[in-house]
Amino acid sequence: MSLIVQKFGGSSVADAESIKRVAKRIVETRKAGNEVVVAVSAMGDTTDELIDLAHQVSPIPDPREMDMLLTTGERISMALLAMAIRDMGFEARSYTGSQAGMITDARHGAARIVDVTPGRVREALDEGAIAIVAGFQGFNRDSRDITTLGRGGSDTTAVALAAALGAEVCEIYTDVDGVFTADPRVVPKAHKLSRVTSEEMLELAAAGAKVLYIRAVEYARRHGVTLHVRSSFNNNEGTWVVNQVEEIPWKSPSSRVSPATSARRRSPSWVCRMCPERPPRSSRSSPRPAPTST
Repeated sequence: MSLIVQKFGGSSVADAESIKRVAKRIVETRKAGNEVVVAVSAMGDTTDELIDLAHQVSPIPDPREMDMLLTTGERISMALLAMAIRDMGFEARSYTGSQAGMITDARHGAARIVDVTPGRVREALDEGAIAIVAGFQGFNRDSRDITTLGRGGSDTTAVALAAALGAEVCEIYTDVDGVFTADPRVVPKAHKLSRVTSEEMLELAAAGAKVLYIRAVEYARRHGVTLHVRSSFNNNEGTWVVNQVEEIPWKSPSSRVSPATSARRRSPSWVCRMCPERPPRSSRSSPRPAPTST
């Protein structure tokens, strides 16, 4: 039995029908005989709306209270997703970041993960349940406060869980089919990359590509986690992010197409042609200078 971590962003769980569609995909992965852990973001524009509301109440919201407010978005998503999975006949349990053992430093708005102790998640898996974890959030042991992880926080949550649990692969679901040479919604001739190394993906992220955030890629490279970036709206093969050029991507049990078994030759200038996934409507940010994420 393989263990798969799946991450679904806000656009993938934007409304009730989207949540049901995501639940169906998760259940299909479980039916294939895999243990499944899911990291989920807040629904659609929930975070933007919470930020706007906070500024209506306070011109400069307190950082601690801002983290308390913003983490409610993921708690909504995780509970609704667990409900949808249960209605499909499978046991699902939702956990906040602190319940899932995401231990961070004390910096509000851009906390760093310092330890992951997913005991309750592992217990749920051992009992046959699907574990749903709220992304983007953690807990500081010293202050005993809730924290948020900053830009790309849900991606980082998923990768950290995959590393701590020894997952075969961490699937990052988004609203595009993978990593492209340019934004396919802007450049019609942009083509998808079947595989990139973690070093190449770090360069892309540093250059502004939003399909994966740099902290999540760094964490995956450091802990040897294989990533599979793919669309939540179809079953197509996405882009594999691997740690070694020679590494052959593991075949995802939730895929219908085999991953590429050889790297495509690329010119050194291909990174420069990479555009962000999309212009962000607003970053998940508080009035503090540190950026935050959806």
